Amino acid sequence: MAKKGKKKPVAKPGEANIAVNRRARHDYEIGEKFEAGLVLVGSEVKSLRNGKANLKDSFARFDKGEIWLYNAHISPYDPASQFGHDPVRARKLLLNKNEIAKLDGKIKERGLTLIPLRLYFKKGRAKVEIALAKGKKRHDKRSALREREAAREVDRAIKRR
Repeated sequence: MAKKGKKKPVAKPGEANIAVNRRARHDYEIGEKFEAGLVLVGSEVKSLRNGKANLKDSFARFDKGEIWLYNAHISPYDPASQFGHDPVRARKLLLNKNEIAKLDGKIKERGLTLIPLRLYFKKGRAKVEIALAKGKKRHDKRSALREREAAREVDRAIKRR
């Protein structure tokens, strides 16, 4: 029997996950998702290929008609120490102009925020999956935990029979 509930972000064929922001699904209600490219320097790409990235406290924000990713930590690549990069610098996200306008409108009217869900390679290019998200309150988190626990109990009861 298939498990019910929220699915973890799984890499599709031709994709390789680098980092997954598991905290985002706990703290936010995830809405519409978008795929965006990243503007990176060479040492960042090498570091990503080694899997040295963390999206824990990262978020995306509009600045002068562009979307930027903040607080995404990409560790420095050791062999490129002389020409390395700042691990938590702001990185520009590459989206279609129509997608940017759509996101800007939704964020302004509804009070949503942009949260990165995962960082991955697709056809050799680094991509980030961002989502429109609404913050959960403490009681929302508790009710979600209760619902998950109830679903587990039902699955256990079914397995026993």
